[in-house]
Amino acid sequence: MSEHVLVVNSGSSSIKYQLIDVETGQALAVGLVERIGQPVAAIRHDGPDGRTTLEQPVPDHEAGIATILDLFAQHGPHLDPESIVAVGHRVVQGGDRFPGPALVDDAVEAEIADLCTLAPLHNPANLAGIRAARHAFPDVPHVVVFDTSFHTTLPPEAYTYAIDRDLARRYAIRRYGAHGTSHKYVAERTAALLGKDPAETNVIVAHLGNGASITAVRGGRSVETSMGLTPLEGLVMGTRSGDIDPAVVFHLQRVAGMSTDQSDDLLNRRSGMLGLTGSSDLRDVHAAVEAGDADALLGLKVYCHRLQHYIGAYYALLGRVDALTFTAGVGENDEIVRLRALTGLEHLGIVVDPERNAGRKTTECVISADGSPITVFVVPTNEELEIARQAVALVRA
Repeated sequence: MSEHVLVVNSGSSSIKYQLIDVETGQALAVGLVERIGQPVAAIRHDGPDGRTTLEQPVPDHEAGIATILDLFAQHGPHLDPESIVAVGHRVVQGGDRFPGPALVDDAVEAEIADLCTLAPLHNPANLAGIRAARHAFPDVPHVVVFDTSFHTTLPPEAYTYAIDRDLARRYAIRRYGAHGTSHKYVAERTAALLGKDPAETNVIVAHLGNGASITAVRGGRSVETSMGLTPLEGLVMGTRSGDIDPAVVFHLQRVAGMSTDQSDDLLNRRSGMLGLTGSSDLRDVHAAVEAGDADALLGLKVYCHRLQHYIGAYYALLGRVDALTFTAGVGENDEIVRLRALTGLEHLGIVVDPERNAGRKTTECVISADGSPITVFVVPTNEELEIARQAVALVRA
């Protein structure tokens, strides 16, 4: 009998889900419930009957999970309890407590809740989905996969911040990283495309979406990553500033009277490409550049400059790089960003073929030129499949 995993990714006002056949890697159903808690929620379910869309009130995550079960019952595929081996959940922050996936019980729930202080925008929502799904599937194992787990291999010199050591230890202040599930999946797929063992492969993975991070992977292990204590550090993102002098916050508190919450809102929700150009969507930015908008051009240059900066740093750190791989929404679809970020790195052995790079990429492909010492790939990420695989492996163990 096929082994299926229902993968649940809960946000503060949304639940994304997929039913995955782990043996084939096929998604048997994909759906989204969004605007949870608002007067009318938007619901989409893609299954054997095609696409079903609904608009109806979904007051909370419990109601969201109930709605999902109704969609499976009415539009398929049937959720056979004997074929569902696990429910897999994405959780952003596992701190240094979870180096791998974990079977959910009350103690694990309590640990996730305790870590909410490190991810106040994410862990509470992830936890709400876990609790709702456990109520709906009380007899099925639930497995949590943490975005931070892949980065627990960072050496101390990479994860330690240069602040008072006692304060850092007391409040668990260190680099944790994020997007680890995606980085792990893509790094392993890159090694497979090279025909190499991941343990013998050095890869730089650029996960570029509305949130963006880049990771140096040596021998299948994360050794450096751009996101830090929170997902705010690192690359320029859709609405997040990425790297910034922390004194900017103090300066704005003094001269503009900004509170801590206002500074948080500025750097997380009103900065990045939105702050630089007026739009968090790079498609809008490219259109504005074409129309001659100087701010849009500067924003694009800042975005690519920061990315190029990290690529060079990680090249130096790894010493030998077998491949550089782009993934996620921007990485897979934006030929302009890929080309701008890599142009000028030929002396490092990165040579892009403009024809191969052109256009959106929906399948794994090479975009570097023949003979390029470092192979450049685009690999569509599949975090849901990675979560499903890790869930099955843990349940079988």
